[in-house]
Amino acid sequence: MVSISTSYYINYKLMKKKVKQYLRQLELSEENRDHILKDFSRILDKQIEKIVLFLLEQQGQLAKRLSNLEEEHDSLIQQNDNSELQEAYRNVGQDLLRLLFFVELNAIGLRKILKKFDKRFGYKFTNYYVKTRANHPYSQLRQVFKHVGISAVVGTLSRHLADLQDHQGRFLSIYDQPALPLPDPIIESINSAVNRLTNSTDFLHYLGKHALIPEDELTSQSSDELEERYHFMSLLLNLANTFLYMVNTYIIVPTADSYSLSLGAAATVCGAVIGSMAVAQVFSSVYFSAWSNKSYLKPLIFSSIVLFVGNTLYALAYDLNSIYVLLIGRIFCGLGSARAVNRRYISDCVPPKMRMKASAGFVSASALGMACGPALASLLQTKFIIFKFTFNQDTLPGWIMALAWLVYLFWLSILFREPSHFEKVNSMQPENNNGLQTGSLENGVTTQPLLSSLLEKQEDEDEDEEFDISEEASEESHKPVTSIVSAYKLLTPSVKVQLLIYFMLKYAMEVLLAESSIITSYYFIWSTSNVAIFLAFLGLMVLPVNVIIGNYLSNMFEERQVLLASEVMVFVGIALSFHTIIPYSVPQYVCSALLTFVAAEVLEGVNLSLLSRVMSPRLSKGTYNGGLLSTEAGTLARVIADGTITVAGYWGMSTLLNVTLLPSLFICICSIVATFFTYNSLY
Repeated sequence: MVSISTSYYINYKLMKKKVKQYLRQLELSEENRDHILKDFSRILDKQIEKIVLFLLEQQGQLAKRLSNLEEEHDSLIQQNDNSELQEAYRNVGQDLLRLLFFVELNAIGLRKILKKFDKRFGYKFTNYYVKTRANHPYSQLRQVFKHVGISAVVGTLSRHLADLQDHQGRFLSIYDQPALPLPDPIIESINSAVNRLTNSTDFLHYLGKHALIPEDELTSQSSDELEERYHFMSLLLNLANTFLYMVNTYIIVPTADSYSLSLGAAATVCGAVIGSMAVAQVFSSVYFSAWSNKSYLKPLIFSSIVLFVGNTLYALAYDLNSIYVLLIGRIFCGLGSARAVNRRYISDCVPPKMRMKASAGFVSASALGMACGPALASLLQTKFIIFKFTFNQDTLPGWIMALAWLVYLFWLSILFREPSHFEKVNSMQPENNNGLQTGSLENGVTTQPLLSSLLEKQEDEDEDEEFDISEEASEESHKPVTSIVSAYKLLTPSVKVQLLIYFMLKYAMEVLLAESSIITSYYFIWSTSNVAIFLAFLGLMVLPVNVIIGNYLSNMFEERQVLLASEVMVFVGIALSFHTIIPYSVPQYVCSALLTFVAAEVLEGVNLSLLSRVMSPRLSKGTYNGGLLSTEAGTLARVIADGTITVAGYWGMSTLLNVTLLPSLFICICSIVATFFTYNSLY
């Protein structure tokens, strides 16, 4: 069994002492900055070297044990002693897993001390350090975050365990069939740990990151209490709420302009009609997030009732001939946005081993709803009157969604099971002083609480010395923030840039989608059905694009590289959308819109993945969490974008396209510049 002494861990206490010394030196003279930079770099280099050399030494010992087992392999196979051989390989795997946790804890410590240094000294040490160390041919920093020796050990373990399955009559090879139908549990755990360290991903995990739902950092275990809270039908109803809300959001987009015209308003008032829902969502996100601290069923019931009322008002506005009733109906729909509850339910009530799938389901439900909304609108091209109520392409989206929410409310009341209590998942599992959970892993693979024992030993050495491996420990890091102001104070420059990028991509997408019916009818005389089919096609692009990014690009390039490239592609798409001297054509509009939308979708996934990594742990729970902040940023972007469309309408239809694209282009340029300034802090 691998025994790891505290002396091999990053000496966080020493570096904190150094930071305090540096602060005192700066008080004496500002000329000490260069000396401080070089001295702290030297200390950090030594710490990383210590970690890497120990890692290489342990890898060598594991390789030697595997080599010895290799010599005994054939003889034990001939004696039909597979169980003893399997146990020996699994013991090696368990020690490898402990070593991976050692690396992961040190990686966390490195990120934290870099962030602390930047915060205390007000200049970008992280930018300098990563820039000079990360890509150097002899870089030891890359060994901690992008190690390669582990994969060779994992490969040997996988091959031999698969070979044992082969002798049981399965006749499988990891080279002929890499994805074994019955992979050994220890290999699954090791692969999961390696993927966390290297940020490797697949479609499911990449899609799940879109939801910004926190995962347990150092364990894949699920407690008995959490299993009791899980109810599959309740999860499905929660996802159904997500799907229906996105359908509700986009089903009116193809006809919002014609509905506004029929009520005596300008076509560009569709921006206000679409945006009024987002305005209300800015407020609903907060109270739904707070409400989910006490219940899940009650806010979902309230959401369904409000959405039923809102859609009914939206449909009745035609016969009442009132644009105000139309706007009030959409405001009610925004007040029923329960996406904060949808996220929170998955975070609190779904076991960790299923949480990524549930998160991917949340994102898939949103994407499918976005595609189904316009597609459904294209089928509602009819007109008839029943009991003086008009049913046509403008009112039918409201009537259809009102009926859908009524049916959903019925099934919700019958089948949804409210969890018996509402304690956070984090309180159900023992935490060490880092706020990171430790214990036994899934499938019986156990690990010692490395960080917990590390803290105990270091604190025994100096009880009076403050010790924390978490940046926010001195600020009650285990407690969620209690206000939006407190949440804002925890936002580092990197997090602020990520939120700016999220704002930018949502703004660009909203301008593209919300004004599509006006632009296409003005330039190309498209019918409502044509617009609806075009929007549905864009919505259907979400999942295929994420398959490509999740399975391939995110594993070929660093996330920050994909982030910057996606921002540039969004810029190109927006630039190509402008109407210049050349007559505006369908190919130009479709190609530029497709490029903008696809690039924005890629950007959203990688942006939220990076955001979850650089955001403070205190923002992973409570009312004012990271999911709420990103939702508010995106919703605010939609509000401003829809308002821009309405205001731009006063300058005439001929200038609408360019006037609405200019802010998108400007914000995109700002986000690209900001990304360059924080690029190395995203390492």
